[in-house]
Amino acid sequence: MATTALTELDDKIVRSMAVGAVFSDFGGKINSLDFHRKDDLLVTASEDGSVRLYDIVNAKLLKTTYHKKHGTDRICFTHHPSSVICSTKYNLDSTGESLRYLSMYDNRILRYFKGHKERVVSLCMSPVNDSFMSGSVDHSVRMWDLRVNACQGILHLRGRPTVAYDQQGLVFAVAMEGGAIKLFDSRSYDKGPFDTFLVGGDRAEVCDIKFSNDGKSMLLMTTNNNIYVLDAYGGEKRFAVNLEPSPNETMEATFSPDGQYVVSGSGDGTIHAWDINMRNEVACWNAHTGVSSCLKWAPRRVMFVAASSVLSFWIPNPDDPASGEPQSQPISQPTPSFS
Repeated sequence: MATTALTELDDKIVRSMAVGAVFSDFGGKINSLDFHRKDDLLVTASEDGSVRLYDIVNAKLLKTTYHKKHGTDRICFTHHPSSVICSTKYNLDSTGESLRYLSMYDNRILRYFKGHKERVVSLCMSPVNDSFMSGSVDHSVRMWDLRVNACQGILHLRGRPTVAYDQQGLVFAVAMEGGAIKLFDSRSYDKGPFDTFLVGGDRAEVCDIKFSNDGKSMLLMTTNNNIYVLDAYGGEKRFAVNLEPSPNETMEATFSPDGQYVVSGSGDGTIHAWDINMRNEVACWNAHTGVSSCLKWAPRRVMFVAASSVLSFWIPNPDDPASGEPQSQPISQPTPSFS
């Protein structure tokens, strides 16, 4: 699988994306995945209790570790290329160990983090230091430091909180019930949010939130599969689209590295790409691997990965016809509705 470094994207390149490699040996659904910020690495956490590390340039599995006792749910890289933070899926009541700092190099738990009483649903590492955040269905967001066992701070919130840092680590966003997005200064979050945005008319909970690389936009995905792109400074709605529902399955959308495109799976098993500025759909593919509930674009590559119980690497297809039509079978499902 030949991958290319990121150049300027355009509609033709995005339309040419096709499956370059597939890994189908998971013993269950993939719960989450993350790219390393600087190295060409991908990590996945699956229902089969595995954490798997991949070389994304060569589409090669480098390492697999199993964690049957605690399970593996949310996962994210630390700054070190072989260390990750993983949330617990099982036995949380008995141990209280909601998060683990794991070395993939020697399959060693470097630290346990206790505090959350229920499942962690959102996990995010600071891009600039050893701080990280977790959001749980126990209605709290907790701040942590990789070097210290104890929780460094806590925010009590309503609903199912979802968290994200901006790319400079100066600001973080917390999405909560009622479509409220609260922005905090990372250095003085104890003073409360410095701004609050409301996604007007949508009361569904936000299950995924991301900042664009330039920090100008925020991407939201709700539990009823609405996607919104907001201006990160004023909260104005730049783009919105509604996708096919995915009962009992939360979805993930992703920005392209230049912030121009959004890619997401849908409840009907398709994958879609939109140009945010033009507000139009650029491509629609049939993934043929079920509903892609996890989806992320690689930081420095013309590549995104999609995951159900199968992991697929998507790269430009050099044989794509000049017409730029999506490389997929015809799709008869209704087109998602824009608002």
